[in-house]
Amino acid sequence: MLFLRRQLLRTLSFAFGSSFIWRRNQLGIAAQTPTQPKLSPSPAGAAVRDGIAGGTEMEKVTGIGGFFFRAKDPKALGLWYQQHLGVSLIPTSSEESPWQQEAGPTAFAPFPETSKYFGDAQKVWMLNFRVRDLDKMAAQLRAAGIEIKIYPPDPTGRFARVHDPEGNPIELWQPAKPDAPH
Repeated sequence: MLFLRRQLLRTLSFAFGSSFIWRRNQLGIAAQTPTQPKLSPSPAGAAVRDGIAGGTEMEKVTGIGGFFFRAKDPKALGLWYQQHLGVSLIPTSSEESPWQQEAGPTAFAPFPETSKYFGDAQKVWMLNFRVRDLDKMAAQLRAAGIEIKIYPPDPTGRFARVHDPEGNPIELWQPAKPDAPH
């Protein structure tokens, strides 16, 4: 298992290219570049929050290199993700390509243990996948007999909820267009 994880991480190491920048009164998206963007001076006490300590910039991760979780039937569940959402499994040879995601915002948010956001209180994680066209994705899933609930849009975009065959919640997100009012 350690070999597969190492192989996957090596293969995926170049696949991610953006991150959120959270500041007190702003939210922005920064593409990964060889040099860090110049930021305006931070208010007092922001050094730790913004990842700068002792006058030097903190080294940060560049993206998610993999998502590993337990499943009752890993082969069947992996096939479900591949067939219905287009997420390729870990390559088994050098001729196969890993799943490539498009660069874009990635939310990372721990929730309180008592949160009802995931639905089932026994579920401790939820994937959120970006999609280009939520209506097309919903039609595709419904045609395959998969129940999907679409929520009213909000300023960040449109959301829908599905569950994989093991009941794990999956959120689908069509981000608001960059020129849309926020």
